[in-house]
Amino acid sequence: PPSSTPRIATSVLCTGMTVRALLFDFDGLILDTEFASRAGWQLVYREHGHELPADLWATLVGTTHAPWDPMAHLEELVGEPLAREALHERRRAHELALIEAEELRPGIAEYLAAARQHGLKRAIVSSSSRRWVDMHLERLEETIGWDAICTADGDRIRAKPAPVLYLEALGLLEVEAEEAVAFEDSPNGVLAAKAAGVFCVAVPNEVTRGLGL
Repeated sequence: PPSSTPRIATSVLCTGMTVRALLFDFDGLILDTEFASRAGWQLVYREHGHELPADLWATLVGTTHAPWDPMAHLEELVGEPLAREALHERRRAHELALIEAEELRPGIAEYLAAARQHGLKRAIVSSSSRRWVDMHLERLEETIGWDAICTADGDRIRAKPAPVLYLEALGLLEVEAEEAVAFEDSPNGVLAAKAAGVFCVAVPNEVTRGLGL
């Protein structure tokens, strides 16, 4: 949030870093898609008389290859195969309806403006697909000004918590790890940034604030 800007700036300055780039996660950080994603699965589970398990759901946040499949788990609870395609379609429709009502998360516009003011490079580092990121940036009218957008596009090797995407972003921006600051909302994202040697600021949202960031 804007009120935390001085504290974050001070914590960075105390490390003696020369900051040249800001690296932003996307889902749950720039745009709160995490709440909608969880709500979509909660809808499906509740339709079948069950609750989405919070501890297992937490393993999926910020990555694409957690060792847990919510649909398979629900089928185990129900005790029979489900109409997966129809359920996924209804779930995605519910998620998109919620996401389309979302704007930039608090503080993001101010950080982007500060980056422009100070000549800092900006990048998005996301485990999602480029199509997903571009779609929402267009709606938010924030497509201009990014120096790099690095996405996993379904490749589990590239997805967080692996550092691949962060290392790729550093290379594209031509900055060293110690010259960048990452902003993440999930444990998987924090792990990825730290594994790449990047100073990371954790900014929890409603879904991730209880995950020990």
